[in-house]
This record gives sequence, C-alpha cells and structure tokens, in this order.
Amino acid sequence: MKYDKIVEMIEETGIPFAYDHFAEGESPDPPFCIFLIPGSDNFHADDVVYEKLSRLVLELYTDLKTPELEERVEDVLTRHEIVWTRSEVWIDSERLYEVRYEMTV
Repeated sequence: MKYDKIVEMIEETGIPFAYDHFAEGESPDPPFCIFLIPGSDNFHADDVVYEKLSRLVLELYTDLKTPELEERVEDVLTRHEIVWTRSEVWIDSERLYEVRYEMTV
C-alpha cells in the first residue's frame, strides 16, 4: 500500500494524526494517532522483489480507555482487509494510553 493510500485510510478514522510525531506545540488534545512505516517485509523469490510490502505501525493515544474509538480504528483496518495485531500500554509520564496496531501493507 502506497503512502497516500495509507493516509487516506487513516483519515477514515476521523482522528487527528501525523507521521512519526506532531511538531512541538502542534500536538492536538487526545485522542490522536501517530503512524510509522519503520521498514519493509517484501515478498521475494529468485533474488527478485515481487511485491513491495511495508510494515505499518499505527498508534492511538487517548487519555481515557475508549473501546469505541479502538473499534472505529479496527473497523477501518478490517474494511481495508488488513491483518493486524494489537497491544496496549499506559504511559505514566504522558498520562496516556497507547494502543498500538502493527501490520504489513
């Protein structure tokens, strides 16, 4: 999935987002998302890349546990037929929950 299609997909959540981080002083109040493309997981054989695949990480930040919002994100990923894994952590220093979705697109 190309970068512009990833952006369009995340826009469907209706949640403010940025790539990697918001500029200092530009971060919106929660909820918001950050997404990263930290590498690739290409399909290859015979020393040829047949399909370029990117690892995509989407992080949802909220100040309160919000299952409805998580479900909205998951519904968008499911509509795009993306297989994802989910993890969650409380970031005490930020006073935020981080729900992290990892996938290959």
